Amino acid sequence: MSNINPTFWIVVCYMAVMIGIAVFVSLRKVKSSEDFHLAGRSLGPLMMAGTLAAAEIGGGSTVGVAQRAFSTWGLSAGWYVVCAGIGIFLVSFVAPFLRRSMATTVPEIVARRYGTPSHIITTLLSLLTLFVATAAQVKATSAIIGAVSGGDTFTVTILVAIVVTLYTMMGGLVSVAFTDIVHIIFITVGMAIAMPIILHGAGGWDNVQQLITSRPGFETQYSLAKVGWNTIIGLILMYFMTFSTGQEAVQRYFAARDIKTARLGSFLCSLLMTLYGFIPAIIGLCALAHFPDIPAAQAMPVAALKFSPMLIAGLVMASVVAATMSSASGNLIASCTLFSKDVYQRYINPRATDRTILVISKVVVMIMGACSLIIAMNPEIGIIDLLVFGFTMRSAGPFAPFIFGFLVKKVTRSAGLAAIICGSVGALAWQLAGEPYGIMSLVFGSAISTIVFFATAKISLSLGEAEAPPAITAEHIEANRLSEERNK
Repeated sequence: MSNINPTFWIVVCYMAVMIGIAVFVSLRKVKSSEDFHLAGRSLGPLMMAGTLAAAEIGGGSTVGVAQRAFSTWGLSAGWYVVCAGIGIFLVSFVAPFLRRSMATTVPEIVARRYGTPSHIITTLLSLLTLFVATAAQVKATSAIIGAVSGGDTFTVTILVAIVVTLYTMMGGLVSVAFTDIVHIIFITVGMAIAMPIILHGAGGWDNVQQLITSRPGFETQYSLAKVGWNTIIGLILMYFMTFSTGQEAVQRYFAARDIKTARLGSFLCSLLMTLYGFIPAIIGLCALAHFPDIPAAQAMPVAALKFSPMLIAGLVMASVVAATMSSASGNLIASCTLFSKDVYQRYINPRATDRTILVISKVVVMIMGACSLIIAMNPEIGIIDLLVFGFTMRSAGPFAPFIFGFLVKKVTRSAGLAAIICGSVGALAWQLAGEPYGIMSLVFGSAISTIVFFATAKISLSLGEAEAPPAITAEHIEANRLSEERNK
């Protein structure tokens, strides 16, 4: 233990505090499965914005962005987060429909309109993605702690998986929301304080730029457009599509206190993510300027340790751990909600009591945590690549049926099913083909999904197929009204 960097203990203390919050919240706030899954549908605008931002600012938006800035994208890696903020802003316009639906999961809404086959496929795609996304966050967290402590990756990864799984299992979304507020304060304030200190320690902006651009092949590393406008636009579309259909994000909208809160919380989250965007990219460039031969994944921890005092380095490490832990816990609570409501209660035990659902949810959190740990142990998988693949398979097919299911009346069940299948297959094929013409797989798959959706709806209606039932009925609207009154 003598060779462990002192900043490691700052991170350990931070993780211990998260466990303490989870214990407190689980004893005081969790009384039912709705409390566990949706925080009693009582999240206010600040809590909503904080937990939504914390769920989306994870390993890809911290370690992953610094890694991309260090390796290929340069300063333009910051667009990865800014585009996410723009995507969340666009989802704000869908937020009223999400809250009004009084649903618990995305597949639940798909099932209302398009029936059982569409529900099963959407549920499986969502669960697969959450496996992958949780693994990515665990992997990012362990990379940071491993770099700080000098410990072996195997031990550190297990530690991270246990802590995240434990505090999620204790309090569900209530616990996650409370810890997310702490997380997002650490992420935004911590990084905002640390970045200029790290940049100063690296010799200042001009020195960093000179060191980087003087090397052959790095002349454009400071261009905001290096990543390409096609990629920037593709990222915006990708985030809008995945945030509007992803359980870990949509679950926050379901949990909002009312429709106004859902929209306002989304706007605030968008602003927060946009302001944060380029901070990790600048830190990654500081590492590139002075340590071009280190592994790209260690760009952020190395820059923090080399160019800032111990306390600031510990703050950066805690900030990154906050980002990755919050995203991992959000994925875990989303996956247990999907399984308990869309698999167990729907197909295995429809008469399950609320207590049984609560127990099943906690068991699923443990199983998902263990499975994600196994995936995270693969050293060959990149963080952002892992996340983008998961987002693609989760959202490409269901995108059109889910979004247009709220907006378009005259659709059919066969249109929803055909769009889900064709969009998913198209996205996977495009991914395997290497994304020709620079078009992202998610964008291509979602375009296929949209075309097939409307074409099939028109054909099937002309052949006499009945219109699909609405996603939001008068009963849901009344339930939403009562829920909002109760939360006032």
